[in-house]
Amino acid sequence: MATALMQGSDAVAEACVAAGCRFFAGYPMLPFTDLLESMSRRLPEVGGTCINVESEIEGVNMVLGAAAAGARAATGSCGQGIALMQEAIAEAALNEVPFVVFNMARGQQDYFQCTRGGGWGDYRTITLAPKDVGEAVEHTQLLFHLADQYRAPVILYGDYLVAHTYMSVDVSPRQYGPLPPKDWALDGSRGGTGKSRQIWTWAMGKANDPGPGPDAHWRRLAEKFDSIAGQEMRHESYLADDAEYLVVSFGTAGPFVDYVVDELRAEGMRIGSFRPISLWPFPERALAAAASAARKVLVYEVNAGQMIDDVRLSIAGRCPVQFIGGVSIDGSGMRQGDLLEVGSIRQRVLAAVRQEDER
Repeated sequence: MATALMQGSDAVAEACVAAGCRFFAGYPMLPFTDLLESMSRRLPEVGGTCINVESEIEGVNMVLGAAAAGARAATGSCGQGIALMQEAIAEAALNEVPFVVFNMARGQQDYFQCTRGGGWGDYRTITLAPKDVGEAVEHTQLLFHLADQYRAPVILYGDYLVAHTYMSVDVSPRQYGPLPPKDWALDGSRGGTGKSRQIWTWAMGKANDPGPGPDAHWRRLAEKFDSIAGQEMRHESYLADDAEYLVVSFGTAGPFVDYVVDELRAEGMRIGSFRPISLWPFPERALAAAASAARKVLVYEVNAGQMIDDVRLSIAGRCPVQFIGGVSIDGSGMRQGDLLEVGSIRQRVLAAVRQEDER
């Protein structure tokens, strides 16, 4: 596919199709609604199915069923709707059913929800937070691959800017290497084929072949998520090598922060930025390295302070960590407010620098 100017939701829908997604279910809830509408147009054109469901609970369980049958499937909402999906996401993680969840969030207040989860049991969800539409296209295809590779639900953390910004993108199918066969997928027959008779992976195997039992199963899952944490950390550093001040942000806040970094660099300040692309697993070693020369690490996120917990754990007391973000929602309740502006970020960075200089 040639490069084309596309709205974010249309581009993500095209990326889903390019990745082989053929089942999508969701309940309309802004700013996720545009993605649902885009999928409802595109999937029938490629022989797929998109269902506008009556509730988020219904949608995620339909997707769980489609994925259990071997289909590449996805659902989504904003944080409020995904809160209703948490039980099914946990069941999918613990029973190793892969699908993608799109959080087109109303801000950056869903960080804890994506990285800590709200379901039961020991599990995590790989979460990628794109800075713009171009990264969202790339992350969408990668997440379908990672879901199948690790047999786990995964999350794309977008927002209003990702959903509604127009950007020139190339949505050609991407190749990420071979995947294990889906010999576990249910095929509708009573006897099953391969490993497909397994319904609850920890409790029941095929006929006359008991499963491993809960203790062994959950230990194996814990080892799997530990392995993921060691392999799937992603980040972007900008002018961090000699930075005395390092600003950490995520998602669509990143380009705003980088603009301020460029301004202040031009004025002689040694400042850089760090952006975790994977919110889980959090790239803690890379952040520690990027901040090795810093006098202070500044955390900018548009919420009351959530990612700052992971930043503090990564820095481990080697230098001060200061929050410079805050809650900022516009009058509609759908978008970030005026704190997500270059001028506001610049003022907060300079105030933090003055505090350090006055110590």
